[in-house]
Formats: sequence, C-alpha cells, structure tokens
Amino acid sequence: MAALVQIEIADRKLLDSIGAQLAESARRSGAWLACRPGCTQCCIGPFDITQLDAHRLREGLRALAAVDPARAAAVRTRAEAYVLVAPASLDDLPCPALDPVTGYCDLYDARPITCRTFGPVTWIDEATLGACELCYTDATEQQMSECVVDIDPEGLEGALLDALAAHGISGMTIVASALAADCTRTPPAVRPE
Repeated sequence: MAALVQIEIADRKLLDSIGAQLAESARRSGAWLACRPGCTQCCIGPFDITQLDAHRLREGLRALAAVDPARAAAVRTRAEAYVLVAPASLDDLPCPALDPVTGYCDLYDARPITCRTFGPVTWIDEATLGACELCYTDATEQQMSECVVDIDPEGLEGALLDALAAHGISGMTIVASALAADCTRTPPAVRPE
C-alpha cells in the first residue's frame, strides 16, 4: 500500500511535468492548436493505456463517486456496455468517460497520458511528426517541428511503470476495461505487452 502511495505521488509529479511541457507546446503552437473543450474527435474508439493510466482512472472514478455518484454510475454503465460490444464495433464508440450530452470528459483530471498529449505535435519516431488532423492544418513540417516539446524529459513514466511491474501490475488495457472492472481488483483486463 505504501508503495502505491509513492507511485501516486510520483504520478502527480509526472502529470505536472507533462502539463508544463504541453503549456509550452500550446504557447509555441498558437492558433495551429485547434484542441478545445468539447472537441471530441480523439475520444472515439479504443486505444491502449498503461496500468498507470488505468490506476489513475479508477482513482478518478472513485473521487467522482464521492462527489457525484450519479455521474460516476453513468461512467461505469457506459464502460460496462463498452466492454460487451464486439471489438469490430468499437471504432465508432465514444470513450466511456466522455459525457455524451456535454461532450466533456467526466474524468478529465484523471485522463490517460495519451489523452493529455494528443493534439499537440509530437515525435512519433526519430523522423516522423504526428499531431491531431484538426491541428497544424496550414503549418509546414518545419513550423511543426518548432512546436514540439519533450513530453517526459525525465523518463518518469517509464520508472513508474517499472515500479508497478515490480508489484505484479503490468500490461496494457483500454479505458473501458479499467473503468468497468470492480475497482477493488487490480489490474483489470490486463493484456500482455
């Protein structure tokens, strides 16, 4: 339990660092960054998340349940429905954390790192830039490269994933599986890496 608390403290440091890096990316990107509250194009279909992300989401759902039980129940219901859908149909489904009425993420503060970093330009590999298709529409590759920041310059995420793995928590999952699982069990729906 104490190790998990230390991981959560270090995760907060990681998220603060990512937030600072993304603020710098947004500053550099200016109007090229089209991401705004309510824009949900990146919230459709499943994507892999780490067990660190899954833990953070479950904790976010617990916190939401403490202040808004009905909203938390709605997230869990959407997650449970999501995991029952045939995999071929998932590409068109919104993330279960996305409120279908408001278009806002019900677990925004607990969202996975992929969600935090999607939109701004990032390096996919040593030679390839990637960004949301709605962003940087008239920017050149040179202009895009000037907006890139190192999302995790200290390598904190890797260290935290190693710490979780040392406690037998590893592999990948998806948002719905992390949220639909009984929050007292860890990890939910683990898929080997």
